[in-house]
Amino acid sequence: RLGRIKGVDRPAIGAVLPTILPSKQVLVLDVGANVDCRPKYLDQFATMGSIYSRFVLETETPRVGLLNIGEESSKGNELALKAHELLSANPYINFGGNAEGRDVLSGEFDVIVCDGYAGNALLKFAESIGEFIVEILREELPKGIRGKIGTALLKPNLRRIKQRIDHAEHGGALLLGVDGICIISHGSSQAPSIFNAIRLAAEAVDHKVSDQIRGCYRQVMVAASDGER
Repeated sequence: RLGRIKGVDRPAIGAVLPTILPSKQVLVLDVGANVDCRPKYLDQFATMGSIYSRFVLETETPRVGLLNIGEESSKGNELALKAHELLSANPYINFGGNAEGRDVLSGEFDVIVCDGYAGNALLKFAESIGEFIVEILREELPKGIRGKIGTALLKPNLRRIKQRIDHAEHGGALLLGVDGICIISHGSSQAPSIFNAIRLAAEAVDHKVSDQIRGCYRQVMVAASDGER
């Protein structure tokens, strides 16, 4: 019903994840909309992700990374190699090269692009890590009266930890590239997740994300047309 923004071949689901830097987040896309991708799709994901990072996450010059099995430009499968060439030549992004799995939450990159197959596996793993950490904290806190006193003292810190790693705090992921605002949420979402999904949608409207992507792709198509002439 919404359709795609003109110039965008495939919309991508962009998920915001925490990093080890307290005030920094990373946008990963695509995390499930496109299982099989062409190099030009990843190039478009990088452009849309940079726009979102700049206008919503307020990153002045978002650094884009291509998810890969090594830092060298010669690493990866055919998709990664061809995508690397396109990203290196993309004038609308600040391409920082390949990003390995360990780099995703390091804070080194502001945007990570990948196909939806790898992105969805990465997202589900990241969500499980958050649940794992919360469970470990519960198990390791002392029991009895000492545990209750310790928990009471640590409650503000534990609440902040949960906020940083709990996927319910983000509510969902924005489907970038559709001609409007669309949020993808878990089928098992509870009230807090839906509340945060609505907040995410409101932020996208306030920062005119679709308008910014639309304007960028008008420039892309004009530039391509001038190149043909």
